Amino acid sequence: MGSFSAPFVAAGPSGVAVRDRLKGLTEQDERVLRLVGAHLGSLCARDLKARCADGVEHGPDGWAARKRNLTAGSSARWAGSITKATNDQWALARRGHLAHLRSLEAGMRTLEHRLSLPIGAKGGEGAPGGYRTRREWFAKSRRLALMRERLVAARADWDAGVVRVVRGGRRLLTSRHHLDKAGLTEAEWRQRWQASRWFLQADGESGKRYGNETIRVTPAGEVSIRLPGPLAHLANAPHSRYVLTARVAFQHRGAEWADRVEGNRAVAYRIHLDIGRGRWYLTASWRRAAVSGIPLETARARGIVGVDTNADHFAAWRLDRHGNPVGRPRRFDYDLSGPAPHRDAQVRHAITRLLHWAASCGVAAIGIEDLDFTAERTREKYGRRARFRQLVSGMPTGKLKARLAAMAAEVGLAIVAVDPAYTTKWGAQYWREPMGTPHRKVSRHDAASIAVGRRALGHPVRRRTAPPRHHQSDDAGYRTVQADRGDRRRERSRHPVTEPAHDACPRTRAMRKRETSASSTVRDARSPGRRARSPLPDTV
Repeated sequence: MGSFSAPFVAAGPSGVAVRDRLKGLTEQDERVLRLVGAHLGSLCARDLKARCADGVEHGPDGWAARKRNLTAGSSARWAGSITKATNDQWALARRGHLAHLRSLEAGMRTLEHRLSLPIGAKGGEGAPGGYRTRREWFAKSRRLALMRERLVAARADWDAGVVRVVRGGRRLLTSRHHLDKAGLTEAEWRQRWQASRWFLQADGESGKRYGNETIRVTPAGEVSIRLPGPLAHLANAPHSRYVLTARVAFQHRGAEWADRVEGNRAVAYRIHLDIGRGRWYLTASWRRAAVSGIPLETARARGIVGVDTNADHFAAWRLDRHGNPVGRPRRFDYDLSGPAPHRDAQVRHAITRLLHWAASCGVAAIGIEDLDFTAERTREKYGRRARFRQLVSGMPTGKLKARLAAMAAEVGLAIVAVDPAYTTKWGAQYWREPMGTPHRKVSRHDAASIAVGRRALGHPVRRRTAPPRHHQSDDAGYRTVQADRGDRRRERSRHPVTEPAHDACPRTRAMRKRETSASSTVRDARSPGRRARSPLPDTV
């Protein structure tokens, strides 16, 4: 079965981002923003082409040359922001290419294993069996040959540093050919496409005025932009700057943002247009000092909340520090259907409710599975189980971990990540039936949350099995004692005592006297003709 990875406390967030709407923009303001975004977007597209041409041979000299070529058409700071964004986009595409390679290799391993088995062979634990028919075997053999060709081409691109990247997004690009399905007209699609390719973001600079010289926001909320050289004639302020009529006031983390701005510490800004709503937004982001997480033992001291992640809900149960479930299980639902903003809002709302409940329980940490379905999403892994593949692919594992760690840090809770192996299976096998009552039905997801919590606390998930009935020292008594592993009384017999009810009151002397007299009266009533026995025999 192998060993499991040890639980660990997840690192907190390293950055912060807040957003506010730019209200009250004039027609001239919007015209300037559109012109600046389109001009810088064209420079960014040109720089991305140059970066992709360099491939893996890119170095500091090539970066400096690209920046010099862009400076003439913008400014030194705009050129620095563009080249940095281009490098990040190329690196993201490179990581996606590597994930594609690993997915092809994982699918080929599964195909080769199943093709090597006889037709209709049964699979073992964790390994699929052979294909059911010769027709299916033949189809999969052809698919294996196709995947080998794809793998050879992908490896050649990897070695050459070739990436496939689209400014604006591939999904929006391909929707151009399916406007009816996307629910857009050609004009609406064109607006979205152009807005997604604009570039209106600038990195912060510590020591500069208000932390950013390119897009500057004063503590009073005044927003000004340093215009590129070709658009300097549109300036309405000195030094080729354009001041917007809108004012911003960050409601969330406004005090933290104001401290950074007044201290001239770096703050990055991004201006973007939401075409669907017709609104302009300003996003401010900055780095936070690395916060050292609490020790694992400290996180376990007051118990933990075990959370089982599912496709449509979180199943949670509170456990004390000994690993015993306390109270009732909780369920936090979310709906991952619909567009991306809706899914993101659903996840955030469910996490918020989970964190508020965990904080009210008085625990210091939340235990959650360290999920990663990178190698489990291939069609070769689960064959015809298309709905299960869709279920696994729909779970937002990466976004969930990032959002949970960031939001938990704000309420003072730690995140303990555990190995997800066998949590659902062992939870249902060992904890579902014992925790169920006639008035409370425990689902397999609720039982899995207990398994996650016990593993986060360092306790074994599986319960000890009691010895045979005739081999127990107290003859048909319950010998399994819930005690710590270091306690010597762990293997002793439990004395047969009657456990009082939770709401039982202590018995007083008067109550015991009444019980004794009542039992004597009942005994006398059952045998009315019975005489008291004499210690001496009767004489004739």
